[in-house]
This record gives sequence, structure tokens and C-alpha cells, in this order.
Amino acid sequence: MADVGVSESAGEPGGRAVVEEDGPARPRPGRPRPRGTKSRTGDGKARWYRPLAVVTDTCGIGFPLAAALEAEGQDLPVLGGLVGAGVWAGIRAIRRRYAAQRIGESWGVLAATRDWVLLAGILALALVLSDVENGPRPTVALAALTPGLLLTAAVTPLTRLHLNRQRRQARAVRRALVVGEPTAVDHVVGRLASRTDHPYVVVGVVPVGAQVLGCGMPVLDRLSLLASDPHQDADVVLRAVEDSGADVTLVAPGLRMAGERLRHVSWALHGAGLQLGVVPGLTEVAQARVRPSSAAGLTVLQVAPPAQEFGQPWLKSLLDRTGAALGLLALAPLFGGLALAVRFSSPGPVFHRQTRCGRGGRPFTMWKFRTMVVDAEARRAELARAGANQHDGHMFKMRRDPRVTRLGSVLRRLSLDELPQLFNVIRGDMSLIGPRPPLPDEVARYSRTEHRRLAVKPGMTGLWQVSGRSDLSWDETVALDLWYVDNWSVSADMEIMTRTLRAVVDGRGAY
Repeated sequence: MADVGVSESAGEPGGRAVVEEDGPARPRPGRPRPRGTKSRTGDGKARWYRPLAVVTDTCGIGFPLAAALEAEGQDLPVLGGLVGAGVWAGIRAIRRRYAAQRIGESWGVLAATRDWVLLAGILALALVLSDVENGPRPTVALAALTPGLLLTAAVTPLTRLHLNRQRRQARAVRRALVVGEPTAVDHVVGRLASRTDHPYVVVGVVPVGAQVLGCGMPVLDRLSLLASDPHQDADVVLRAVEDSGADVTLVAPGLRMAGERLRHVSWALHGAGLQLGVVPGLTEVAQARVRPSSAAGLTVLQVAPPAQEFGQPWLKSLLDRTGAALGLLALAPLFGGLALAVRFSSPGPVFHRQTRCGRGGRPFTMWKFRTMVVDAEARRAELARAGANQHDGHMFKMRRDPRVTRLGSVLRRLSLDELPQLFNVIRGDMSLIGPRPPLPDEVARYSRTEHRRLAVKPGMTGLWQVSGRSDLSWDETVALDLWYVDNWSVSADMEIMTRTLRAVVDGRGAY
């Protein structure tokens, strides 16, 4: 079975372009299972995902809250802890955080924060309405609720990481049959086959017409070009589902796959207890930006503009400057140690200053700890003429760059050379999260599509840094940056930041 996937998370590229109906798949008795697929129950996820989420949520709130009430000398502290844990689990359940279709499908840090704020508000209101004398101090109660937030915020992304690891091994997946016009079928299969962090594995296709497909998937049957008998089309799709053992049918609408034909196919699938997903043709749009609506009997997918249209830049700028200032204060001793190490490890200045392009192509001076020899810039042109560039795009990258010093290779491996860019963040030239800041000569060779990368401030870290850095091809780099530009939000930034530490420790692509 091929590993396949498209991501759904707001902090990842390739937001899933499939609008799927809720509800577990209900395979029909006796349906054959295609060779190479794995036996699954429900949607194929580990059975312990939901119990683990519920237990960690309740324990993370219940135990600390009971301990805090006990320390405050309150009556019935255990009951208070149980009530707090029950309210927390109830909020999470009402907001469908434990739903099979959602658990493990997103990083969920911001979602957990919103739920936690609601919990704090409900408990505070209950305390006021109960008119309890000598109740717990608000600061103590708030502190007691904090471990629950931290535990939930930690378990949710860990669940996603485990689920993604399972899906790279073709586990926890759902068998999908793709139906539509040949070009659309090839596009859907290709997109799904390009990633592994989603639940779909294509087991067959049913194209419209006799055109040859390029996706290489088994053609189980074909629909006629003329939709003269929608009932016959529905029977064709049902037989293909039977033959492939598919759990879900993904339909790519088109000129010859719409209207009554699609309607009868949906009736037949739902009548057989099977799931239908419709691929609307949107790509690189985060799920959070898509809202279904109805007009004159038509289903309309409304795509909200990027987050910068809703005043989030102000909040992002505030978080950037505050985070950078706190980072500089906390890392001051490390800065001093690194500065001395750079100064005495090789001749030359401590800092390397380089002109980069920021938002809108505006040039600025970027600061880094020096990791190369003093004449590195002059030697770059010589290396480029000699064909030493190992990157397939506009960037210049070498795995074993002779210009890098011994200390510099360590600093790059741990991304410590980037720390002085905190000054650029405070100045407003950069953000904590964003695309990689390009060189002016790189920007001069950009296409109109690549210029879209400059629509936001460059960042110290971003999707490029947490997805492989220099190991990525130029097309992959551009795709990641364009996804971020079109779909960024403060919540996505928070999720990327949580992944940055792992990328730094892993060090993949850092050279």
C-alpha cells in the first residue's frame, strides 16, 4: 500500500481539500478487502486515543484543583476537584474534541487554550453565584487549573505525532475510491500521494470516459461521458466500492460529474451506509478558512481571506516584540558565552551582518553570529561558478561548506547562530514566525508566484525550518511559504513554535 497524505492542520501546508461528512464508516458485510490494506476498526485510529485524552484532561484539572482546595482549607476538596474535572471534560466533549474525526488531526494548542478560558470563566461564575464565604483565592484557583491546560496542550500534539507516524506506515488509514473526470482524478490522487499525514489511501478510481489516466491507480470501472442514466452510474460506483473494499468515496466534481449524477451517487452510497467526500478543487487553503453555506439549493464553500484581514497583524506584532524582548533577557548569559566563543575560535567579528529582503521586498540588515570565515561572501561566487551549489533553486546551499568554521557548524546544527535576529524582531524587520528571509540576488530572480513569499515579514523560524530546511527542494520551499502566507494566523504561529524545538534538536537540514 502506498503511503499518501494531505495535511489538515492550520500550521501545516496543503490544508485538506476534502469536505467529508461526519460519522464512522460502516463497511457492508462480506465486502472484500484489497490486498495490502490493514484490518481496522472505526476510522483506524488507536482505540486508546480517546481514553487517553479524557483521562489526561480530567486528571490534569481534578488533582491539582483538589490539592489547591485542600491547601486553602476548603470543605470537600475532592468533590471540588471532581466537579472541575467534569466541567473540563464536558466542555471538551461539547466542542467535539474527542470526536473520532478530530482527535489527533490537529495540533490543538489554541483550541485547548480557548476551552481552558471557558472553564475558568464557568468556575468563576459558579463561585460567584454560589456565594461561598471564604472561598479559594482566584489566583490559587487559576494556578490550580494551569497544569490541566499544559497537560492537554502537550498530549494533543503528541497524539498527532504518533498518528502521523502510524500513517507513514500505512496504518490508521481509510481506503478511498476516487470518482471524477480523468484530469480531476489524477490531480486528487497525486495530491493525496504527495503526503502521509492524512487518513486517505487510494485503492482505486472510477473515471468519467475512456481517457487514459496518469496516476497509475487501478481503474475499477468507468462512467459514460453522457449522464443519461444516473441510476446506472450509482450502480457502477457501488460495484467499484464493493470490489475495492473502500471505506469512503471521494468525488471530484466537474462538468460531467455534477448535478443529478452526483446526487444519485450520494443517495446510493448513503443508502449502503458508506461515506461520501467531495473534493471542491481548492488547494493550499486551511480548513479553518472554509465555511459551507447554501444558496438556491446550491452548496457554496465560502473561503475567508487570510488572517491579516482581521486585525491579527497587531496581535502578531505585539507577541513578536514581547517574545523577542523576553528572549533577549533570558538568553543574555548564553549570548555572552557564544560571543566569546565566536570571537576566540576564529579571526573576525562576532556578528555577521547581511542584507536581506523583508516584507514587500524592503531591504534590511539581518544579524547572526558569525559561522563562516571572514571572506565567505567573496568565496561564494567562486564556489557557485565551480558548481558547488547543491540546492535546486535560488538559494546557495552546500552540505559541507568549506567556509564554515568548526564552531560555526555546531552553531548551525543547533540554530544558535540565528539568536541575534531577536534584535531584528524588536526592530520590526522580522517576525518570530514567517518565511525564510531571502537575499536580494535571490529576489531578483523570483517569478511572480515566488514574489508572494514577500507578502509577510520573514521569520526566525517557520514551516521551512520545521519541515527539513535545506533538505527541501526549491519547489517544496516555495509551497510551504505560500501556504503560510495564505493561511497564517496567531494560532498557526503558536503551533509552529511548538514544533521548532523538535526541529532544532533533530537538526535535519541544518547546514
